Amino acid sequence: MYDYVILGGGIVGISTAWQLKKKQPDASILLLEKESRLASHQSGHSSGVIHAGAYYAPGSLKAKFCKTGAAATIQFCAENDIPFEQCGKLLVATNKLEHERMLALFERAKENGLDVELIDADGLHRLEPNISGIGAVLVKSTGIVDYRRICQRMAEQFQEMGGEIRFDSCVTDLRESADSIEVSIADAEAIETQFLITCAGLNADRATSMLDIDIDFRIIPFRGEYYRLAASKNDIVKHLIYPIPDPDLPFLGVHLTRMIDGSVTVGPNAVQGWKREGYGRININVRDVIDMLRFPGFWKVALGNLRTGLAETRDSLWKPGYLKRVQKYCPSIRLQDLEHYPAGIRAQAVLRDGTLVHDFLFAQSPRSLHVCNAPSPAATSAIPIGEYICDKVAAAQNPESAARG
Repeated sequence: MYDYVILGGGIVGISTAWQLKKKQPDASILLLEKESRLASHQSGHSSGVIHAGAYYAPGSLKAKFCKTGAAATIQFCAENDIPFEQCGKLLVATNKLEHERMLALFERAKENGLDVELIDADGLHRLEPNISGIGAVLVKSTGIVDYRRICQRMAEQFQEMGGEIRFDSCVTDLRESADSIEVSIADAEAIETQFLITCAGLNADRATSMLDIDIDFRIIPFRGEYYRLAASKNDIVKHLIYPIPDPDLPFLGVHLTRMIDGSVTVGPNAVQGWKREGYGRININVRDVIDMLRFPGFWKVALGNLRTGLAETRDSLWKPGYLKRVQKYCPSIRLQDLEHYPAGIRAQAVLRDGTLVHDFLFAQSPRSLHVCNAPSPAATSAIPIGEYICDKVAAAQNPESAARG
C-alpha cells in the first residue's frame, strides 16, 4: 500500500512527485511510467524554450504559472548545473494585420509584467540582419534549455529522498474503493494506493475514464513537424524568432528556435494526428482513430478549421510550402537547409461542443486527482504546476481544513 501513486513520467508528473516528496518526506510515493525512460513524449519532444508568458490572458493560470515557472526553472538549472541561456525572443510582424496583432501582444505582455520592447524595422535589422519584418516585440527573458535534463535531475532528487520510480509499467485498469485505489499493471501484480494522481498527457482522458469519472472532453493529437537547419546556418539568428500568431488558433506558428546544443530548429507546424504517439512519417492507430471519429467535438474542430487544416497538411507533404512559411521572415533559408528532425505530438483537450481547452483542466474522485489538460507551456510552468497539484491533493484529502483555510 502506497500513500501516493503518480501515473506519468513527463515533466508534470515528475515535478509533482518531487514536490510532494519534499512536502511529505515520510510518505511512500511511487511514480509509474509506461515507457523505459522519462520524458518520452511531450516533455522530451518540446522545443526546449523557457517561455516568458507574453501570449496569455492576464490573470489566467497560464500567465501566472508561466511567469513564476520561468523564474523557478532558471533557478533550478542554476542550482543543478544544467545549461540554459536567456537569449530572448523576437515576435516578428511582416504585414499590417500582423503589426496590429503585434501591438496587442505587446500590451498583453506589459500587463503580465514582462520586460518587453517594441522594435521598428531598422531596429530589427540591427538585431537580426537575416530577419525581415516591419516591426517586432523583443521579449527579453525568454530562454532555452534541455527539459530532459531537468526531468532527469528532478527524478534523481525524488529518488534520493526515498521516492520510487518504475519503468515499463503500463496501467491497464483502476478500481477505487472506500479505502484505496487498486492499480493494475500489465504483466505485473496490482498495487494499492491511498491516493492516485494521473499526469498522463496524451492518454489523460483514458486514464481518467478508467475510474468511470464522467468527462466531457477527449484528447485530440496534433502532430508538430520540425526541421533542423544545416550546421552552416547555426549562426543565422541570435534570438528565438517567432511569427505573430493567429489569436483564433492555439498554435504559435513555424518559428526559428536556437537549441541549447547550438543547433537551430524550424517549426513546428500543426497537422491532425492519427496516432497519439505517432512520431514516424506515417502514423495511424486504429483505436486512436475510432476514438476521435466517435467524438462529436473532433468533427466540430475539424470542420470549423477545415481551411487551416488542409493548408497545414499540404505544407506537411510539400516541403517548399513549409519553407515558404519560414522565408516570410527569413528569406535567406533555402530548401537544402532543412534537414530531418524528430516530430512531436501535442495533447489537445477538446470539449464535446468543439471548444479547444486552452487552460488547465482537472477531474477528481474521492481518492484521485487527474490532470486532464496541462497546456503549453507546461514544461516552463512545471514547477508551479506541480506545487498547485500538491495543494489540490491536500485540499482533496482534507476538505474541511481547506474550506476553513
